[in-house]
Amino acid sequence: MFEHSFQCPYCWEEISMLLDVSVIHQMYIEDCEVCCNPIEVTPTFKDRVLVAFTANSIEQ
Repeated sequence: MFEHSFQCPYCWEEISMLLDVSVIHQMYIEDCEVCCNPIEVTPTFKDRVLVAFTANSIEQ
């Protein structure tokens, strides 16, 4: 597991998430721990190193 910090696209607070380095490319929905809005999280790993990460709001 890899802890990654980033800014919430809704409330702009710094939050952190644990990411699974064993899966090369992932996409899932996770709620912000501050404002509870859903965030589409897309991490990409290469050789167990985070090489790309996006956190986008989900327009409702």
